[in-house]
Amino acid sequence: MPLSSCPAPTPRPASRRLRAAAVVAVGLAVVMPGAASVAATPEPHGDVRLRRQIEEFVRSPGGPPGIIAVLRRDGHTRVLRAGVADLGTGRRPHIDDHMRIASTAKAFSGAVALSLVDRGLLSLDDTLRERLPQLPPAWGEVTLRQLLQHTSGLPDYSRDPEFVRIVVADPRHRFDSRRLLDFVADEPLRFAPGTRYQYSNSDNIAVALMAEAATGIRYERLLRDLVHRPLGLGDTSLPQGHRMPEPYLHGYDVTPPGPPQDVSEVLGASGLWASGGIVSTPADMTRFVRGYTGGALFGGAVERQQRRWIDGASEPAGPGRNTAGLALFRYQTRCGVVLGHTGNTPGYTQLIAATPDGRRSLVFSVTSQINQATAPDQVSRLRAVQEDFVCALLR
Repeated sequence: MPLSSCPAPTPRPASRRLRAAAVVAVGLAVVMPGAASVAATPEPHGDVRLRRQIEEFVRSPGGPPGIIAVLRRDGHTRVLRAGVADLGTGRRPHIDDHMRIASTAKAFSGAVALSLVDRGLLSLDDTLRERLPQLPPAWGEVTLRQLLQHTSGLPDYSRDPEFVRIVVADPRHRFDSRRLLDFVADEPLRFAPGTRYQYSNSDNIAVALMAEAATGIRYERLLRDLVHRPLGLGDTSLPQGHRMPEPYLHGYDVTPPGPPQDVSEVLGASGLWASGGIVSTPADMTRFVRGYTGGALFGGAVERQQRRWIDGASEPAGPGRNTAGLALFRYQTRCGVVLGHTGNTPGYTQLIAATPDGRRSLVFSVTSQINQATAPDQVSRLRAVQEDFVCALLR
């Protein structure tokens, strides 16, 4: 059945350049009510402490040049920011600045797949053998559910030595995004599917390929028709090249001892694709996470399947205790629960989160890469700051 003839889901109620390239190669790492506008309101007095926290983070040794946080609650948007969007001009971060969203793009591929499940075009129990018989027979029993929950056992193409060699030699190399799994096609599964959790960039490449196989429609169009248009994401794209649309948050490598280096356009996006290649804005990501968690894209039956949690953390880990669902993580903080995703790539670290009903949301964007491999000393501090922002959102 063609996609256009399928019923829509019923929403529920209410140098450094090479170093940066090597890092990403190894560790890639229906608008909701009240979400149509994200125009900022004046900063409440109670936000002063939060603002001071991110200002101190920016000023700390090895801190990022800029941070912007967008809190949406009770029909109002609060924007807190520290530092600059561009060290060259001193321009401040803005909610309409473009940025690389890194692995939060995995929530987008999840949204596409789960929308197709809701429409009956895919099943969570569909296997790679059924949908993608061209992939290695040894991978055949892996299901869509396991791909979305990172329990597939697929080897991570982004850690393959040949992939790493190509990226280090030419960070802007133009890959065939639909052939990225070829880098590990000669490798066995890392473990029996469904027996353990292991975060892998290969999973979401396979998810996008399954969506294409089920519909005969390219992933980029599926994103547009199933996610961007329903949620009103006018500034979100999936590029192949390295250029960033203006205006944008400049991402930096802040590795000492030298000064920060702009790495915003060091890497091409074709080697990330459905696993981390999307460019968006804080405003659009606010719309996305509210709609994604709030029932705008698929119905309650699929949502219940998505929210069967197992032990597993996003990369980098989000605030509080992390557990994994299907292309979604549950962050249990001292103040309550939010659902979302994190991501990191050279120049950027991201957190998107919302309450389970989508009514309150947080987008927290940092203009440097912070993870255990690149900045281990910063990870725990960042998570603590993010948890304070979640508490401000929930109180």
